[in-house]
Amino acid sequence: MTIAAPAMMFDNVLLHNGLVTAFATVGIVMWVSSQISRRLTKGRLHASAIAIMIGLGVAYYGGVVTGKEKGLADFALFSGIGLMGGAMLRDFAIVATAFEVQVREARKAGMVGAVSLLLGTVVPFIVGALVARAFGYSDAVSMTTIGAGAVTYIVGPVTGAALGASSDVIALSIATGLIKAIIVMVGTPFAAGFLGLNNPRAAMVFGGLAGTVSGVSAGLAATDRRLVPYGALVATFHTGLGCLLGPSVLYLATKAIVGG
Repeated sequence: MTIAAPAMMFDNVLLHNGLVTAFATVGIVMWVSSQISRRLTKGRLHASAIAIMIGLGVAYYGGVVTGKEKGLADFALFSGIGLMGGAMLRDFAIVATAFEVQVREARKAGMVGAVSLLLGTVVPFIVGALVARAFGYSDAVSMTTIGAGAVTYIVGPVTGAALGASSDVIALSIATGLIKAIIVMVGTPFAAGFLGLNNPRAAMVFGGLAGTVSGVSAGLAATDRRLVPYGALVATFHTGLGCLLGPSVLYLATKAIVGG
């Protein structure tokens, strides 16, 4: 048996177990990200933020090399990433997160948490819609989809699919949400002192205003890990609230203002 034979057998195993390969790849990326976070930034830049930047980088590389549209998943060896990152596991993760929310605990946020949740949904939507308009997207569907993406990167595609938005607009909404998540992840530790993020109530208000579960969780983890459950508790509701308001109230309001 030649030296190349075991390598070929290993490649075949990876190719025929695409989803397992995808989980292993993500695990390796997360391990590398955690090492970079701990050794180079002393934990100030959370591993999740580094992992997302690595993911965006390799996705761009995959698109450039293959000339296709699925990023790293366009390589046969990493085709399972397309399934892992698809709607099925995404929706499963959302449902799993929602099951962790206890209504009794959510009530502790009080009226302040409810108001911050509403503001954290409406204000980013308005900003995202205005930016979309500034870049030439003047129809209500596109403005609503991109504005919804500014709420979270999940609300954007859900809203766009419900309204029949084009694929490029949906992609922009996802990119908008990812940029927001990264900004929250990276900026939270630096702004924690100014925002007074040193108690559970402040963390819940912050989670409501920021809105992105991944960004809030990673940002608070880099600030004070004890605050993560409180921030994520309120931020978790953003996806459901955004998916409810995006294709309905927010779309109708946008259509009433801009027409079409």
